[in-house]
Amino acid sequence: MTASPTTSWLLRWQGLWARSPQGPLQRRLTAIAGGLLLALLLLLPLADRGGLGLLISACGALWLVWGLSDPPSHRPLGGINTWILAYLALAVLATGFSPVPAAAAKGLLKLLSYLGVYALMRRLLERAPAWWDRLVAALLLGELATAVIGLRQLYGEAEQLARWADPNSVADGTRRIYSTLENPNLLAGYLVPIIPLALVALLRWRGLWPRLLALAAAGFGMAALLLTYSRGGWIGMVVALGSLGLLLLLRQTRHLPPVLRRWLPPLIIAVTVLALVLAATQIDPLRVRLLSVFAGREDSSNNFRINVWMAALSMVKDRPWLGIGPGNAAFNLIYPLYQQPRFTALSAYSVPLELAVEAGLPGLIAGLGLFIASLRAGLKQLHREQPLSVPALACLAAVLGLAGHGLVDTIFFRPEVQISGWLLLATLGAADDA
Repeated sequence: MTASPTTSWLLRWQGLWARSPQGPLQRRLTAIAGGLLLALLLLLPLADRGGLGLLISACGALWLVWGLSDPPSHRPLGGINTWILAYLALAVLATGFSPVPAAAAKGLLKLLSYLGVYALMRRLLERAPAWWDRLVAALLLGELATAVIGLRQLYGEAEQLARWADPNSVADGTRRIYSTLENPNLLAGYLVPIIPLALVALLRWRGLWPRLLALAAAGFGMAALLLTYSRGGWIGMVVALGSLGLLLLLRQTRHLPPVLRRWLPPLIIAVTVLALVLAATQIDPLRVRLLSVFAGREDSSNNFRINVWMAALSMVKDRPWLGIGPGNAAFNLIYPLYQQPRFTALSAYSVPLELAVEAGLPGLIAGLGLFIASLRAGLKQLHREQPLSVPALACLAAVLGLAGHGLVDTIFFRPEVQISGWLLLATLGAADDA
């Protein structure tokens, strides 16, 4: 079976193996794809990199098989897919013109593997939106186990947590949990997008046990995130939870009288801000850690990031149009040419800056375009009643949380965080096309 003449040329390869619109293979592929994605999301924080790599590769391969076996839809690409393809095209060009093309090719292959996961998620949610709840349940189970392991570290030997205490920081003495991810900032980045999903699941799911799972995942997740003492993670959590509360409030108040619809949201925002200010000023560990944000170069963590950012800006200045190519392998080869003595780094420690380093200013524009397209797709769901409308609001809040964290860190590029990010985009895209 060949694609319809009205199908986008990018999708003409789909359906080449299909003999009927809905054969037995196509029906089985939905369950196979769902099961594979369940395993991936459950094991994100628990499996080693080799295991995750096999699952990610299997997702991409299954998407190819599903695409060849299933006729393409006649929907337009949509804003999210368009910007993803634009960034992919720029990454290909950046790889070709990279000063270290072999290393950049490794980064390009990683990007393609992640896009295979996104494509499989997107197809599954478009064909069977009910799978969203199952995927989130698997994600929450893995998150709950990880959060409990992290909290359990508080009762272990203090020396294990002391390795993440910086004696040159104004927050010296703070002990930070890291759970199975071996890095408190990575643990925080992993938790940021999951917490709003857990809260919406708590509102959405029916039955005692599903709600207990969602409640436990949200509660233990927030406690663990706080105890990572990751300032970027705290920013991400506040942005995510604040955005989620505002989005749900706007959705609920659309039927209220105009006066309440006008004044209730700012009143709740004011109360929330007051509560955050009180917590930040009255709870001593939070106060000390937050004050380190304003210590400038006097805080060693701040000083380190500032030096890395200055070196990364120099890299962008020298290669503004196509960057150095995607991936940390290319970065590790080029960054030493720009680094200040004693300030080695594995990334630019800022997602926008990392995009500009890897794919130049056009890559940064494509990243901003993808972010704006995600906002538009999510905001459309405020007044819709589709199966994925409320989940899309949770995903939009999570995207905003990741963006807040991503301003000061590049944890997003780690698979434990990035796979969750692709689930958010797949949900937003599927809800926008519904």
